[in-house]
Amino acid sequence: MTGTSRKSCLAAAIAVSATVLIGAGTEPKQKEFTAMQKRWWAYQPVAKPAAPAVKDKSWVANPIDAFVLAKLEAKGLKPNPRADQVTLLRRVSIDLTGLPPTPEEVQAFLSDDSPKAWEKVVDRLLASKHYGERWARHWLDLARYADSEGFKSDETRPNIWRYRDYVIRSLNADKPYDRFIKEQIAGDEIYPGDHEAVIATGFNRHFPDESNARNLMQRRQELLHDVTDTVASTFMGLTVGCAKCHDHKFDAILQKDYYRLQAFFANTRIEDRIALTPAAEREKYQRAYAAWDGKTRDIREKMHQAVAPALKKMWQENFDKFPPEIQDSISTDPEKRTPFQWHMYYKAKPQVEFSEEEGAKKLRGDAAKQYAELKKELAKFDSIKPSEVPVAQGMIDNSSESPKTYVLGVSNYNAPLYEVEPGFLSILDPAPAKIAKPEGLNTSGRRTALANWLADAKNPLTGRVMANRLWHHHMGRGITGTPSDFGVMGDRPTHPELLDYLAMSLVENGWSLKKLHRQILLSSTYRQSSDYNEVAAKADPDNKLMWRFNRRRLEGETLRDAILAVSGDLNTKMFGPGVFPPLPPGVVTRGGWKSSEATSESNRRSVYVFVRRNTRYPMFESYDMPDTHESCARRNNTVTAGQALELLNNELVTGWARDLAKRAANDAGMSEQSRIERAYKLVYARAPKAEETQAALAFLNRHDKITGDRQSSLADLCHMLLNSNEFLYLN
Repeated sequence: MTGTSRKSCLAAAIAVSATVLIGAGTEPKQKEFTAMQKRWWAYQPVAKPAAPAVKDKSWVANPIDAFVLAKLEAKGLKPNPRADQVTLLRRVSIDLTGLPPTPEEVQAFLSDDSPKAWEKVVDRLLASKHYGERWARHWLDLARYADSEGFKSDETRPNIWRYRDYVIRSLNADKPYDRFIKEQIAGDEIYPGDHEAVIATGFNRHFPDESNARNLMQRRQELLHDVTDTVASTFMGLTVGCAKCHDHKFDAILQKDYYRLQAFFANTRIEDRIALTPAAEREKYQRAYAAWDGKTRDIREKMHQAVAPALKKMWQENFDKFPPEIQDSISTDPEKRTPFQWHMYYKAKPQVEFSEEEGAKKLRGDAAKQYAELKKELAKFDSIKPSEVPVAQGMIDNSSESPKTYVLGVSNYNAPLYEVEPGFLSILDPAPAKIAKPEGLNTSGRRTALANWLADAKNPLTGRVMANRLWHHHMGRGITGTPSDFGVMGDRPTHPELLDYLAMSLVENGWSLKKLHRQILLSSTYRQSSDYNEVAAKADPDNKLMWRFNRRRLEGETLRDAILAVSGDLNTKMFGPGVFPPLPPGVVTRGGWKSSEATSESNRRSVYVFVRRNTRYPMFESYDMPDTHESCARRNNTVTAGQALELLNNELVTGWARDLAKRAANDAGMSEQSRIERAYKLVYARAPKAEETQAALAFLNRHDKITGDRQSSLADLCHMLLNSNEFLYLN
């Protein structure tokens, strides 16, 4: 940007700010939508179209194929032949579970000559517990899931992993997608008492957060922006962020609409201690706690008196660092606090309240000794102290009364233009949202209104967006190539009728994602080979008409899981806190990385690997794991030298290659050819060709002269197989 441009931008910002101060409270006349905006495809009602007529009916396995074939025939093109059975099985196994098929599964499929052999494979994989682990990864990318805060401290969020497990369980149970939406937006309001629904509110807890920020008004506004942007892109497929400062330059999204959407979340706050115990267990805990409390009260009171001066000093030091308006929010009598002051109070609270353990670290001399002795006395009662109840991290409403929401000048929290009420996109529903406060709950009901609108079968965006996401992950490219941008700057749908057909199928089948998976996977379109066709490629170089299956590389997480699976090292234990596989030498993390002592824990599936925002796990980062500070709808797919070096030089990978070699040579009586064949079947799900066997034998013989150890040579061969494109890519 030139100096002149910078001056112009600064002048414009000053002019807007001046307008804000002068004209605050005045809502401008609403901008009229253009004819193009009104007829934009994504805003039109979804109607299920009839499958088009095609010439080659023999290729049509279900209506999906008719929509695809009609486009191909119109261009004089033909779809690719069906892929071979082994390729198909490996494709669908990795696609649905993230794991390659075992030799036994390959043999069972090849031996099944029934007409429904493929259906049985698809149904088996959809029923697998690994399905949820695989497809949760796609959703966690959208949710910008991480186990830490981000920013400079990058502190751990100790219980946020429960949200990851919630997603896995929900997908495995085929929870209806409309309920999946409602739980994540307003689970605490719509399904009070349902612990899974409360955990689900963690979706909006995944923002990166500078937890020790002092300008809490700015911090609150930045978090509201993050939540608004993420909800809109994830569920509506729209990039609304451009409307923070002005009406969207291209899409039918008014600046007013941006803040109307944000108003649904204006009353939310972080709650990191949501109890997850049933009523009966809570009563049991309370009885046990009362018994412990009665016997330890005197000791704890003396401990508190010992640290009270230190805690008071720490409180005052941090209180003094806040600006006056935040200090006022903290000091104001609770009965007199405004809704906005309550929000500031709760944001400030973690920065001024400290545990007694933190206070004890400030003690010196006799005071420190006295506290240590009291602590030993207290420890004698540990046997009767009840265990801490499990808790979740989520988002709740602060109370039933919400702070006001204003349209902001240049998105500046300190520049309110005029007040707005919660509402949806004006082009779809210009009226204010109808809000009903839930009875018996100290919550506003705002998020319930938004959740119901998003999950409404008549909403033209929701079904299209999710159907497109499934197609994207199965086919390598969405019908709309920009899965989170259905606006003017996004890609137009290549097959709009097919997209509407899939969206309506999703709704008609009770919002079942598994049934939609099944439709796609049973189509001839999905079962095409990925072979190159020069004629088709010339007419459609980007394969937008889907004349072949898109070959694509495995993600870093799937690649790691696949290597662990074929080596026999994969620990399939599910759920729980994130695990910490060993890091390469020299990698330093802020916030800590405690590598698991047990190798088996380190070798759990990649979805359970701890996600440190500022230090992505190196193997995953090499293979394009997204930055978890933002929602990611489609991953980059780069090819770099670092990726090859990661597999060639990583000590973990070479160790897994040695384990694969042991697995390939698990019988002392096996011939050399049999060991090579077993290695190929484990890695590629197929037997080697004659020339591949001969090349492998020659490789082993050459390496024997160097290593003098046949098993070591076999490990090197296995390492080579794991580095090959056939293993790295989904064909």
